[in-house]
Amino acid sequence: MAEFQVRAVNKYIMGSPIKARRVVNAVRGMRAQEALQVLALLPHRAAKPVSKTIKSALANAEENYALDAEDMVIAEIMIDEGPRLRRYRAGARGRYKPIKKRLSHITVVLHDDSGWENEA
Repeated sequence: MAEFQVRAVNKYIMGSPIKARRVVNAVRGMRAQEALQVLALLPHRAAKPVSKTIKSALANAEENYALDAEDMVIAEIMIDEGPRLRRYRAGARGRYKPIKKRLSHITVVLHDDSGWENEA
């Protein structure tokens, strides 16, 4: 059984990391193709960049290492907090109200688990 890891990172995604982690928790530990099908049905806005990152990791596996996309399993998937865009809105009596627009970094690590069905 050959085990090989492939990584893809998508940075500076507009959206809160807390909201994106809800999406990631739904697909953690799945096969990559299954995860893409689940993400296509989720109503959350963060599902699109997460699926894009998984597709990028699959493309890395196929192009760079000649691995089969059917055998890839999500070994690790993380949402890290990126920098915050600080904006201001005018408030009453000449004051200002800060607005923090949060950014996320998505990291996906896939591993080749071709003998996965035989172990169960």
